[in-house]
Amino acid sequence: MSTNATQTLDTRGMNCPLPILRTKKTLSAMGAGEILAVTSTDPGSLKDMQAFCKQTGNELIASSANQGEFEFLIRKS
Repeated sequence: MSTNATQTLDTRGMNCPLPILRTKKTLSAMGAGEILAVTSTDPGSLKDMQAFCKQTGNELIASSANQGEFEFLIRKS
């Protein structure tokens, strides 16, 4: 996924709830408007990231799946 992400987070090999917990921790250290690119191999992360962004008010800019890897772009609110 091509992006101008401020930070990247690799959660490959981690299972729920670790990708969400790591995403939450990383976003908490970022400023409003910054973009985080997250890579995951957990199939549950597709629904988890959507729900997480909806609950926290952060914007899920994009998500994609490619050969067992899932990528997300999240803009911090």
